[in-house]
Amino acid sequence: MALATSQIDFAAIEARERASTKKKWPSVVVAAFVSLIWVVPFYYMLVSIFKTHAEYTANNPLSLPEGFSPIADNAISAWNTAKMGAGFANSAMYGIVGAGLAVFFAAMAAYGLTRISFKRQNFWFMLIFAGTIFPFQIYLIPLFFAYQKIGIINTHFGMLLFYTAVCIPFPVLVLRNYLNGLSREMDEAARMDGASEFRVFWSIILPNCIGPMTATFLLQFTWIWNDLLFSTVLGNREEVRSIMNSLQIFHGSYTTAGPNLTLTAALIASLPAIVLFLLLRRHFMEGMRVTGV
Repeated sequence: MALATSQIDFAAIEARERASTKKKWPSVVVAAFVSLIWVVPFYYMLVSIFKTHAEYTANNPLSLPEGFSPIADNAISAWNTAKMGAGFANSAMYGIVGAGLAVFFAAMAAYGLTRISFKRQNFWFMLIFAGTIFPFQIYLIPLFFAYQKIGIINTHFGMLLFYTAVCIPFPVLVLRNYLNGLSREMDEAARMDGASEFRVFWSIILPNCIGPMTATFLLQFTWIWNDLLFSTVLGNREEVRSIMNSLQIFHGSYTTAGPNLTLTAALIASLPAIVLFLLLRRHFMEGMRVTGV
């Protein structure tokens, strides 16, 4: 043992460690620079929402605020001026109902594609998934004229119909892959006991899909909540506007209000998605793990 220890070249090991440390320095510098790029906008937002309009215009935009009390006045002013209450209600309905229905329909489609034998299963799957191959923007003009023709433009039903339909393909892909790896013994035993296909789906498959369904629901809800393009074109009436549409109009019509109000309104608008993620984070992380999303 003493001989083996004496043969160890500690100097060579130390030299290799120093060389390895030197090689890591460029990566550390790049990582610090990228982190700074991401942190500065958040810092700018945080210091701005605690300033009054006069304070913001009189001082450097990155300077620290004089106090914390202006945030309450900024929040009330932004909420009332931008009419964020209606936008919140509309976006919450679009996100919860649209994403919820999309994930539920996707689960039924995935069940049919993996548990029921019929001809051309791969064709039907590709037909459903084909909608995600092309950029969503190419559907905008045809959708606008179609909605206008059938009379559902600027309506809650039209917005829910679009969000539900556009959010189905991705959950179908995720849930189909998940159900392919799920054991078929339980549902086969249920069928032998006389359970119908819907009973098998409702009582056996759905309880085992909580994780991936929650993960896809949160992803689709976030997309719907943050959508601006389709909500602007298909639902621009005041009673139908989404929260992002309301923020856009607020920023365009009330530019004299100052960045402090605009940033406060943007922060308020981001809270529901953050809160929903925190509430469902356990199921979301489990769904990410089992699906590999």
